[in-house]
Amino acid sequence: MWQRLFDDPISWKLVLSAVVPTALLAFAAAWLARALMHRAMRGLLRDTVIPTNSIVRTPLRLVAMTIFGLVFLALIFPAFEILGLHPRAGVHLPTLSTWTFGPGLRIVLITAVAYALIRTVALAVQRFEHDVNFGTGLDALERAKRARTLGGILTSVTTVIVLLIAALTILRELNVDITPAITGAGIVGVALGFGAQSLVKDLIGGFFLILENQIRVGDVVAINGTGGLVEEINLRTTVLRDEEGTVHIFPNGSVTTLANRSMQFSFYVVSLPLAYGENVDSVVDLMKDIAGKMQKEDQYQPFILAPLEVIGVDAFERDALRVKVRIKTAPLKQWFVGREFRRRLNIALRQRGVQMWEPQRTIELSHVAGPGPQKPPAK
Repeated sequence: MWQRLFDDPISWKLVLSAVVPTALLAFAAAWLARALMHRAMRGLLRDTVIPTNSIVRTPLRLVAMTIFGLVFLALIFPAFEILGLHPRAGVHLPTLSTWTFGPGLRIVLITAVAYALIRTVALAVQRFEHDVNFGTGLDALERAKRARTLGGILTSVTTVIVLLIAALTILRELNVDITPAITGAGIVGVALGFGAQSLVKDLIGGFFLILENQIRVGDVVAINGTGGLVEEINLRTTVLRDEEGTVHIFPNGSVTTLANRSMQFSFYVVSLPLAYGENVDSVVDLMKDIAGKMQKEDQYQPFILAPLEVIGVDAFERDALRVKVRIKTAPLKQWFVGREFRRRLNIALRQRGVQMWEPQRTIELSHVAGPGPQKPPAK
């Protein structure tokens, strides 16, 4: 059987000398392909699937076996020719050499350029985010949010476009007709234009959300009445996580109402109920004094942007009157400042004996006429 594969008598030492290095080289190529695919799957699946799961292991093994077989079959016959054997079939050394220094070299160059472009964009985005993070003021925080949002979108879009162009170019170098793929992409585009109107609406909505700087990663917003922290902004969806840890995903085309609670600055509003008869001016001075002391402390001074603003007596209610004030703070710091302000205010009011409300009870007494005086019996 082995004699039929060669024109000349074979030497087992020469055969083994060709098979063993070729098998090692094929094994190295299979290991490298498996490692790259494993990394890609980890990036795609993140922590949702463990590496030992069969869903991950089976495709990795299949890829490794396929790469091993292809590389071994492609190199074994040229290896025979290098050692002086003359196989009757397979890929001959001149053919492999011509392909290596022709399409093979161009494929390597295309892969390297694509990788360099993706890494360059990623590094440029990281440098941009680092530069705009310079400083500790409120403007630096706003710039950092916008840079993080735009950087994520730019990296994703660039990666998809570069990989798509590189894949089509490599297929053309392998003499694969890419005309059906391009035609199919055009047909899919037309189908999306007619049948996937909601998808197009989501993409356009996401584009304008990002372009007009309405929302950024890290903002606290309320979308369609649901509040939470913005964890991710894509061209199609926006991801929120509320205070209970629940993740809400909104298609950008379905966003009808958007309230951003962390754009440039925030207010913490306190509506204090006071019992009728309490001295409103004295309580207002007390609140100003508490807010002024907090503004001078190192722990709260960076987050309080202005002195306490007194709005005034806001309402007369049945059991109390409402005094409303507010504190201007840095974005997302209104709750941190406001809770401490309420704690100190409660202690101060108790120490001064100020009542925050006094329930009023109304008791109505009605006179019920009883029976009249009885006449004595007649004797």
